[in-house]
Amino acid sequence: MAKPRASIGSHRNPESHAAILDAAAALLAEHGYAGVTFEAVARRAGAGKPTLYRWWPNKAALLIEVYEREKVAMEAARPTLPDPQEDFADLVRAVMDFWRDSPAGQAFRSIIAEAQADPAALAALRDDFLPRTREVPRAILARAVAAGRIAPTTDLGLIIDLVFGFAWYRLLTHRLTPTQAEILGVVGAAFAAAAPGGPLASTTAPVSAAPPTPPPGR
Repeated sequence: MAKPRASIGSHRNPESHAAILDAAAALLAEHGYAGVTFEAVARRAGAGKPTLYRWWPNKAALLIEVYEREKVAMEAARPTLPDPQEDFADLVRAVMDFWRDSPAGQAFRSIIAEAQADPAALAALRDDFLPRTREVPRAILARAVAAGRIAPTTDLGLIIDLVFGFAWYRLLTHRLTPTQAEILGVVGAAFAAAAPGGPLASTTAPVSAAPPTPPPGR
């Protein structure tokens, strides 16, 4: 059992935070999603269970953070390809490989499943985590726009939905071994549809309405 670590309340002590994520990742690798509990994580990390409950509302939220930490490291290690369409396809391949081959990636299917029945897990997945995961593909698509490959009026989020919808469908049906030709075909079709004059070229993302001006004195 690890030596207990000091807590600093609701503010995350960096050392304790890292130790908890490391412990959760190790338990995930050893026992799978079902084998990760706050009690086991706290015991291995030398942290108190109340600390975990202050920092994460449930196991899914904790494992989303473990997943994100490892996925970010994977993305950072992936070489950037000069051609944005090829780079986007390589990102899709790398993410699907990560889902298939890493304990954190394999847990992602269970995180999605838990979110269907747990509103807190759904909020953590949809409202907090997913917007951050779109930053890398969005940056690649922005390069394609700058190069004139994608129309500047295109809703880039829609392209991400189309292409990663294919990937998620494969994830949820345990078919994470697509051929390179399949990935290139899906990405190529999305880029062609978003090219100037294509059917997605005028799908500008809706602009959120500005919040109403508060009355004086508020």
